[in-house]
Amino acid sequence: MSHSPSRRVVLGSGLAAGVAATAGVALSRPSEDAEATPRSGPVLVGHPEGQRLHVMTLNIRTPLDDSPHTWEERRPRITGLLRRERPTVVGLQESLFHQGRDILAGLDGYDWIHLVPDGVSEVGGTVVLYETARLRPVAYDHLWLSDTPRLIGSADWGNELVRMLTWVRFTDLRTERDFVVINNHFDHQSKNSRERSAEMLVDLLPEFDVPVLVIGDFNAEPDERPYQILVEDGGLRDSWPGAEERLTKEYGTFNGWDPDPDTGARRIDWILATPDVRVERVGVNTETDEGLPPSDHWAVQALLRLA
Repeated sequence: MSHSPSRRVVLGSGLAAGVAATAGVALSRPSEDAEATPRSGPVLVGHPEGQRLHVMTLNIRTPLDDSPHTWEERRPRITGLLRRERPTVVGLQESLFHQGRDILAGLDGYDWIHLVPDGVSEVGGTVVLYETARLRPVAYDHLWLSDTPRLIGSADWGNELVRMLTWVRFTDLRTERDFVVINNHFDHQSKNSRERSAEMLVDLLPEFDVPVLVIGDFNAEPDERPYQILVEDGGLRDSWPGAEERLTKEYGTFNGWDPDPDTGARRIDWILATPDVRVERVGVNTETDEGLPPSDHWAVQALLRLA
């Protein structure tokens, strides 16, 4: 993204705002210094074969922490995770602009779509990374979780931090089929904001005529109202109970830097999908590097197939 638009700018209306991604300022090419050799470690899902898609969501945490959790120390843990797993598409949350650039510099064969909530580079945003050999973005948009979703930096529902979502329509170059990924980050403090955000997301779904994957950090657990709005009212399916195979226990996805996965912790990061998506495998990746997690959230991963 080469320029930061003013927060007073109102985006164009309708899905027409999602212009061809290759023409958008939110795209950038990875640096040429991408590491060539993957870091060692176990693989949970890995690079998908055939028509399968490997989808991941991960809140990477803004660089606020002291050692051993500084960004400089965590960066190789995150890039190592991505290079081992080789997901088809990844939704990152809390990614500052330079963090996204750092991640791309450690990867080969990926590009991104990114816009930060306030239109400035030092606020964490919803990033969509994708494998360029497999996916071609054909449209995208950024919406703010507010009463004025096309007003950059808007926040109306009790959240002190600006919250947003990013959606991308992809063509799978292997199958020539289209699908949409919606990457979300709901507010961590305001219950009203989380519920209104879920309602806005449900209202957005009918705009798409293809399978939709809804991923992100929802800051809510499955027994709370945002989940009920999305799954029970909105007709989305949670990949965790709906998977044919669960690769791990149902660990809480917020770890708070605790390297020991906990089935009693909060499962607030989800991969949801419309009913025309078949979930073959799902898991919570609790791999650490010398006992240190890559983030204060664990990555959630799913192996999917469009029905």
